Amino acid sequence: MPPLNVGNQPPRTPVNADEAWRATAGRASGTILFFDFDGTLAPVGDDPTAVQPAPKVLAAIEPLAPLVRRIAIVSARPVEFLRDRLGGLAGVDLYGLYGLEHSHSGGETVTEPAALPWVPTMADLADLARTELPLGTLVEFKRLSVALHWRTAPQLGEAVQEWGRAQADRLGLRVQGGRMVLELKPPVDRDKGMVIGEVIRDAGAAWYFGDDVSDIKAFTALRARAAADPDFLGVCVAVANPETGQEVADAADLTIDSPAALGDFLARAAQQLR
Repeated sequence: MPPLNVGNQPPRTPVNADEAWRATAGRASGTILFFDFDGTLAPVGDDPTAVQPAPKVLAAIEPLAPLVRRIAIVSARPVEFLRDRLGGLAGVDLYGLYGLEHSHSGGETVTEPAALPWVPTMADLADLARTELPLGTLVEFKRLSVALHWRTAPQLGEAVQEWGRAQADRLGLRVQGGRMVLELKPPVDRDKGMVIGEVIRDAGAAWYFGDDVSDIKAFTALRARAAADPDFLGVCVAVANPETGQEVADAADLTIDSPAALGDFLARAAQQLR
């Protein structure tokens, strides 16, 4: 059977997971596995600071790491948050704040130089948000970005988004929507798609697991690489959820029901890669 190039197929083309993993096994030494954090490795919670990865996922990733070239977490979270939650995993690369920060295999955290001058602006914005936004809005300050959550008060969504977009226009910031959250970040060219596009330049295969609209850019990067190189294997996996509707699922090759189900999926994958 010829190599499976599912990353170059139109969205929602039926893909057999076992077949895709068998194709991956033939090039495992050149394979990179990418994971979003919230909603993918960890269930989304009312308090974003209290979120923990699903135990099944952590148990499954550890034996996968020596079977592939690299495992990387690409998240809106800061690197230090990811390191704290995944501290027991060795040799995993961390890309935080959509790539504004990164750490390779437990090394030091490196920040995109162009983003550093924006730290005071973000701190002031977080203070302003806590003062002006209605009670029930959760303001998450991430040093290089500010996330405005309305999960515990859905009725505030429209007002929070209107305020956030007005502040972005005033300060020249960029806006990233998500699952009941609006994130304001510096006008620096970094996003999940750019991170993935750079990392996979010399890879033979890559899988990306995500759950939110920001992950569609990562899917697009895999498809672009597959379109340019017929020998590249790219697989886009959506962790389904009702908050993003069908948008993310429609952009993926495969769907998985939850972070816990992802743990079971990866445990089976490790057996096939061996």
